[in-house]
Amino acid sequence: MNPILSENRALRDIETVLLPGDPGYDEACLAWNLAVRQQPAAVAVPRTVADVRAVVGAAASRGMRIMPQSTGHAASALAGLPLDDVVLLRMHEFTGVEVDPVARTARVLGGTLWQDVVSEAAAHGLSVLHGSAGDVAVAGYVLGGGLSFYGRAHGLAASSVRAIEIVTADGELLRVSAEQHPELFWALRGGGGNFGAVVAIELDLLSFADVFAGMLLWDLSHGPEVAHAWADWTASVPESVTTSMRFMRFPPMPELPPFLSGRELVVIDGAILEDDERAAELLAPLRALEPELDTFARIPSAGLLAVHMDPPMPTPSVSNHSMLSGLPREAVDALIAVAGPGVEIPLMFAELRHLGGALARPADAALARLDGAHALFAIAVAPTPELLELGRRSTGAVVEALRPWSTAGNYSNFAEHPIDGATLFESEAWQRLVGVRDAYDPGRIWVAAHAVGGR
Repeated sequence: MNPILSENRALRDIETVLLPGDPGYDEACLAWNLAVRQQPAAVAVPRTVADVRAVVGAAASRGMRIMPQSTGHAASALAGLPLDDVVLLRMHEFTGVEVDPVARTARVLGGTLWQDVVSEAAAHGLSVLHGSAGDVAVAGYVLGGGLSFYGRAHGLAASSVRAIEIVTADGELLRVSAEQHPELFWALRGGGGNFGAVVAIELDLLSFADVFAGMLLWDLSHGPEVAHAWADWTASVPESVTTSMRFMRFPPMPELPPFLSGRELVVIDGAILEDDERAAELLAPLRALEPELDTFARIPSAGLLAVHMDPPMPTPSVSNHSMLSGLPREAVDALIAVAGPGVEIPLMFAELRHLGGALARPADAALARLDGAHALFAIAVAPTPELLELGRRSTGAVVEALRPWSTAGNYSNFAEHPIDGATLFESEAWQRLVGVRDAYDPGRIWVAAHAVGGR
């Protein structure tokens, strides 16, 4: 019998711990992806570093594993993993941001969401390498690398990390940086949640308060023309431009604006780090295709969080992903054939994200760079088991259609499904990561979305 639920009540004595049957347990287990059902042996909801250390010490001393999680966006990557010996460490109540506008840094507590960091930075005329959604936690995003709409100019978000404060398997609190525990610092920047519970991250900020950003939108009937034009365009735009192109399908829902509700669309969105005149010049070939809606303009940098139109609430979904070595005409045709106009497929969207630039230049981190010219991501809403299986087939079909152009690698933050963790890294980096985990977690107590060196 599970030691927590039998005679050993060690974790019961910790105020932040909930056991099955306790009020609040079921709510604390909910992942952002509502298609995932999590039933761990216990859930801890820490509010201080002392809380985190107490839970880690009590769980580890009794042979239990620990799964840090703030929002559960990547919970589906753990589908099928038994959790009967796992303490889910939900960090969502341990939040806070401190910005130093002179040093241009932010210290972010372990469960903090990007929307709070972006807001605090913006108050000082600064920005940060955030993702496309504000309700994603900083820690998981950065540990996975962090792909931003500023990425082609500034690289992965992990490269902006100055220091990380982490509770390790023995309950010790470490401050990790290039000077302190440098091997662990290397591993944490892209190596995922395999090394401890992150309680704070110190990030470099970007010194601009506004950005030229927005979206261009057409009916999906224009998908072939727009997709080919975007693919050609990405081959020549400078590193100051980071965009995505998506085929999108929305159900008729009254809460959606009319330009989305019940529509099938093709959308190009992103950011251009240029002055207005140069940005307009770069956009001209796409604007010549006469989009139905064009929102590209100079906006406060905090407004970039709304541009990508990610679902604003927890959603049951299933996804698939691959990295593409290039996007020749044949690859675009393959995407159109499987997800374009006239195709009956239950996708929310099939997306291509433009990579390269600073994202491709090696850094001294576990995830040194993104190996690929574009990232493919497909997602389907899955509120029932039947739609979950249909969504798996549909998103898988998109990835399979573009397999001839796949690098065979993956990117952690887009791989929201079970994969071999070695596919996220270059071979030498993978072996080095396994060595770091052997040193800091020899008992393999940490449960991460993508395991390094076994669970």
